[in-house]
Amino acid sequence: MEFLVGTRFNFLGHRRAAFILSAILIVAGAISLVAHGGPEFGIDFEGGTLLQVQFERPIDVQSIRDALADAGVGGAEIQRFGGNREAIIRVQQAEEGTDLTGAILEALSEADPGNRADVRREELVGPTVGRELRTKATNAILIALVLILAYISLRFEFKFAVGAVAALVHDVAITLGMFSLTGREISLPVIAAFLTIVGYSLNDTIVIYDRIRENRRKLYGKSFTDIVNKSLNESLSRTVVTSLTTLLVVLCLFFFGGEVIKDFAFALMVGVIVGTYSSLYVASPLVVEWQIHADARKRKRHKK
Repeated sequence: MEFLVGTRFNFLGHRRAAFILSAILIVAGAISLVAHGGPEFGIDFEGGTLLQVQFERPIDVQSIRDALADAGVGGAEIQRFGGNREAIIRVQQAEEGTDLTGAILEALSEADPGNRADVRREELVGPTVGRELRTKATNAILIALVLILAYISLRFEFKFAVGAVAALVHDVAITLGMFSLTGREISLPVIAAFLTIVGYSLNDTIVIYDRIRENRRKLYGKSFTDIVNKSLNESLSRTVVTSLTTLLVVLCLFFFGGEVIKDFAFALMVGVIVGTYSSLYVASPLVVEWQIHADARKRKRHKK
C-alpha cells in the first residue's frame, strides 16, 4: 500500500525548528530526571522479592493489588501465571527485618478469607545484583550504539553514522525523559523496549540513507540538500505505513495488555513516534548540516 506519493515537503527547510523542538523535549526530560534524582528503577534494578502464589479459587488481579496497597505493600507488580488461580507478585526491597512474605500472605488472607494462598516460589533480588543488572543494561545500550556507528561508517560514510547514532541517542533520551515525566519505572522489559527502539529507528534511517545514496548517483550535479529532501519525500510513504502499523499493535498492547506489560508498551509507543520523527528531522538533517559545514571549510581553503 502506498500513499503520500510524489510529495514535495521541505523537511530540511524546517530542520532548525525541529532541532529546537528536540532540544526542548530532551531538556525537559533531563530536568525531570535531575529533580527526581535519576530514573525510577524497578525491582529488577533496585532489588526486591518475587512470590509465585497459588490460590484455591480463581483470583482477580485488581483485588490483590488493592489488598496489598491497603496493607502498605504498594507498588507491587502482579501478573497471572499458569491460569486464573496463580499469580506472580513482585515487590520492591523492604526495610531490613520486615517479613515481606508474611505481610503479603496476611493481606491476601484478609482480602479473601476463604481463598487459601500457598507460596510456590520465592526469589529475592538483592541490591548488589540490581546494581550489576543496571550496569549491564547500560553497557548493552552503549555497545549497541558503538557497533552501529562502526557498521554505518563502513556501509555509508562517517557523517551518516554520526547522524544515525545522534538520532538513536535522541530517541532513547526522549523516551527516558518521558518515563521520568510520567513517573514510570525502568525495568528489564523496558530496557528491552529501548533496544527495540534503537533497532526500529535505525532500520528506518538506513532505508532513507540507501535512497540518498541512490539519488546521489542519479541526480549528480544537484545540491546535497535537494538530494536529501527528495530522498526523504520518496521514503515518506514507506516510513508512515510502517510506523502506523507498528503503532497500532503497540497501542493494543498498551490499552489491553494488562498492567505488567504497560510500561514496555509505553516505551515502544513513545519510541515509534519519536523514532519516525528523528528519521525525518534529525538523522538526515544532521548529515546535511555536516556537509554544509564541510563544503564551507573547503571553499575557505580554496580561497586561501
